[in-house]
Amino acid sequence: MWAPDIYEGSPTPVTAFLSIAPKISISANMSRVSIVASYGGTIQQIFFFCSIASMILGALAAMAQTKVKRPLAHSSIGHVGYIRTGFSCGTIEGIQSLLIGIFIYASMTIDAFAIVPALRQTRVKYIADLGALAKANPISAMTIPITMFSYAGIPPLASFCSKFYLFFAALGCGAYFLAPVGVVTSIIGRWAAGRLP
Repeated sequence: MWAPDIYEGSPTPVTAFLSIAPKISISANMSRVSIVASYGGTIQQIFFFCSIASMILGALAAMAQTKVKRPLAHSSIGHVGYIRTGFSCGTIEGIQSLLIGIFIYASMTIDAFAIVPALRQTRVKYIADLGALAKANPISAMTIPITMFSYAGIPPLASFCSKFYLFFAALGCGAYFLAPVGVVTSIIGRWAAGRLP
């Protein structure tokens, strides 16, 4: 619950670092553990539950936000659930999809947090202020929708591909409940991210 406040109050480079680095570190360490040691069904069910909870919390909490940086925080929470989906499978396909998801997430996050300083220069702080951005900064006005639609997983953008691989890996390992929940939360996230453009 503290993530949106940290995202809003911290300088943008610090926020970008806090958004990317812990996810890469945790994913690398968890992948290393899963390659060396196998885990049983109970641990896998716990990972599935945590993944579902993170996706639902991220999608639903992003809907109520009015500032520009706060939906990025909730999207980060949701993307932890998507990335954890690959790890939860405990298969090579799951780890491969996790690596693809981490790379695409890091690329999108760097892009999103490169746009935020430009928005601050044009005094855009709230989502409602983005309507006048096309006149003040047309390049940012074109970049924001592409980045946010990619965050949301709109085909054929990058996040759609990563979510497709993650959900395909979940179906491949028998997590038939996890993949539909991920698709539904992705659709809810599309509405939340679609407000920014």
